[in-house]
Amino acid sequence: MPTLLLPDSDIAAPITCILSDVDGVMTDGRIIYNEDGIETKQFHVRDGLAIKLWMKSGFQFGILTARTSKALAKRAAELGIENVHQGCEDKLPAAREMMSQFGCTPEQVCYIGDDLPDIAVMHSVALAVAPEDASIDARHAANWILRSGGGEGALRELIERLLRGKHKWEDHVRR
Repeated sequence: MPTLLLPDSDIAAPITCILSDVDGVMTDGRIIYNEDGIETKQFHVRDGLAIKLWMKSGFQFGILTARTSKALAKRAAELGIENVHQGCEDKLPAAREMMSQFGCTPEQVCYIGDDLPDIAVMHSVALAVAPEDASIDARHAANWILRSGGGEGALRELIERLLRGKHKWEDHVRR
């Protein structure tokens, strides 16, 4: 799908919900085990701030991931993200369930993903987004390809772009 050519304000206006993958979006996609065999993840602090600002602006945010991780559960709790679906191999039914819980339609949803398990959801929402380093197939499914890579502030870039398009970013900038 080609990149949308509408101004950001036209694209951002209907979006009230962001659904996000984790590995390769919120993280750089690497799986790291410590010497005790415990999986660790590294999250970008600016992504966390952006997610909080998105939700503070009155919008919904949810997480869909095929893996299951205590580190993700902890990070989501820190950020106040209540809708987290871990261990979902088929993300589309989980995305539909989450949209139903949020009371939104696919026309109101942005999904950000980086690889093959994300493509069905990307094709089912209004705005599909991929980090710069996403797989070629995910980039082809995306309306927007970000400049940031996964785990390198991709969510911050996306959320800032949407909030600026909605003229709400300025509400959070302290002067």
